[in-house]
Amino acid sequence: MSSTLTISIIILTCIISITGFNSPKVIDDLIFWPPGINKNRQYYRFITCGLIHADYMHLAFNMFTLYFFGKEMEDRYMSELGLPHYTFLILYVGALIVSVLPSYFKHRNDYNYRSLGASGAVCAVLFSFILLKPWVTILVFFIPAPAIIYALLFLGYSVYMSRRGGGYVNHDAHFWGALFGILFTIAVRPQVLQIFLTELSHPHFNF
Repeated sequence: MSSTLTISIIILTCIISITGFNSPKVIDDLIFWPPGINKNRQYYRFITCGLIHADYMHLAFNMFTLYFFGKEMEDRYMSELGLPHYTFLILYVGALIVSVLPSYFKHRNDYNYRSLGASGAVCAVLFSFILLKPWVTILVFFIPAPAIIYALLFLGYSVYMSRRGGGYVNHDAHFWGALFGILFTIAVRPQVLQIFLTELSHPHFNF
């Protein structure tokens, strides 16, 4: 199983995130700050915000999820779908950008708004996996659940929390990252949609 890109992304993200824990300047230089993009053309922030995290728990949660599902999808992209190795990297980087675009347009003149973390890209990887294996059992806070059920609940929760507002979690990034993962995987291999529908029509639970 190939996991070169997944491991490389995890190592890079951990190094930069841990550096940022001890350096406010690193966080300030890399964080997603819409006015910096809108006024100063700092477009790199669309990507660099995914290389930093709020704390060790935030980093660990994202990187553990990326490790388990990233190496699986990296392999499936090549072996099952016959895609070039770099397609996984396009998925990940593309999701980093697309997942925060709605937040950019909403807050491009809001000097107090900031966001950080790889959650949008990690959601893209997770949901691309769910597209291929909707009935596989995944653990949600140590509770086993079919992936498709988790996906529906997660999307619904993200929409609800986004409309509710408040808090420090960018629920829009979670929702749009997940949606990008689904649409990107279908775009690069349209037959994935048929695979999903076939899998969906044959429910099986392995708790």
